[in-house]
Amino acid sequence: MRTVTTVIVGAGQSGLAMSRCLTELSIDHVLLERGQVANSWRTERWDSLRLLTPNWQNRLPGYKYTGHDPDGFMTMPEVVDYINGYAEVISAPVEARTEVVSVRRSDDGFVVVTDKGEWSARSVVLASGPYSLPDTPPFAAALPEKVASITPDEYRNPDQLEYGSVLVVGAAATGVQLADEIHRSGRPVTLAVGNHVRLPRVYRGLDIMWWLDTAGILEERYDEVDDIIRARNLASFQLVGSPERTTIDLNALQRIGVRTVGRLMNVTDEGVAQFSGSLPNACALADLKLNRLLDTLDEWAASSGFNSESEPPRRPAPTSVAESPPLSLSLRSGDVKTVIWASGYRPSYPWLHVPALDAKGRVRHDGGVATVPGLYLIGAPFLRRRKSSLIDGAGDDARDLSAHLHRYLDELVSV
Repeated sequence: MRTVTTVIVGAGQSGLAMSRCLTELSIDHVLLERGQVANSWRTERWDSLRLLTPNWQNRLPGYKYTGHDPDGFMTMPEVVDYINGYAEVISAPVEARTEVVSVRRSDDGFVVVTDKGEWSARSVVLASGPYSLPDTPPFAAALPEKVASITPDEYRNPDQLEYGSVLVVGAAATGVQLADEIHRSGRPVTLAVGNHVRLPRVYRGLDIMWWLDTAGILEERYDEVDDIIRARNLASFQLVGSPERTTIDLNALQRIGVRTVGRLMNVTDEGVAQFSGSLPNACALADLKLNRLLDTLDEWAASSGFNSESEPPRRPAPTSVAESPPLSLSLRSGDVKTVIWASGYRPSYPWLHVPALDAKGRVRHDGGVATVPGLYLIGAPFLRRRKSSLIDGAGDDARDLSAHLHRYLDELVSV
């Protein structure tokens, strides 16, 4: 059995940021990665995907973008190169292709069992990401056999789909991007829409992420919001990264012919998809929240003297909704060939054998400090800040958590 002070499970951007911060605090550690560095970026993304954040915003501790296109958006191979380059620059102690089998408590910390041996550690950092398993509803099993069922981590491009209509379930970032790409391939798309966060790609001449970053919106802390549980469960921004800085929202999708319906509530044993009648309300709520946010940004621009340096405010048009959106769709008629479940992901820790999970299998924590002493979580949505799930959010969260971990270790020594 090998001994180390801290084991980090996962070598994506969050695990690597934690590694850099632990090194600065002279805390010896190892990163255990089931694949290669940035494994999910390598293996679980579709071909055309780009980051939603501009290149200038992809910052990690001691590392930032230095290329010639700061306002561009990285492709997935570029993301992999960027994160892999970071691992090399910080000399991260990564044990690649090492599968964690179990994490258990021991008398002096934890025992981490892998397929390549065991580690004894005083502390463990869970950096395996919050998007381990597609969160498909139980009624997905009721799809007719002739209808293909695909999750975004399995999707690569439209050519893998049988020609015919496609039902995309979910209208967050993934859903709108796939609906746009698949419909443009000549396959009619129906998009099932629930609650979503609408944003323009560009506002007053500048990228929306510039506004959120500069105005401090992304810095909002988890202990400053009224309902952190709700905030952590918000859908991802309805954005796409593209060289043209295109806005893809429900209006844009409907203009090219995508049909929008309400949230998918059920698939009956007879193969009928049943949709909620709440589409108008969901769209009205998204529009309301969008305008409230833009009001906040306008107020910031005025108070900071930035009004004269940016374009005047122009609000996006309200979301267009059909007078009577369909409430059902037969999946046995033969028209629908594929259902894509862009309905989100959930974490999975089948190897975590400590009493740290709630009834939904999520780690119980306070800003990344788990309820089990010595156990930490990083990389989850709104972990410590609104930007926590972005590459740019990994650094500040890692600094906070590594400082807490350092204090925890000092307390162990003093006992």
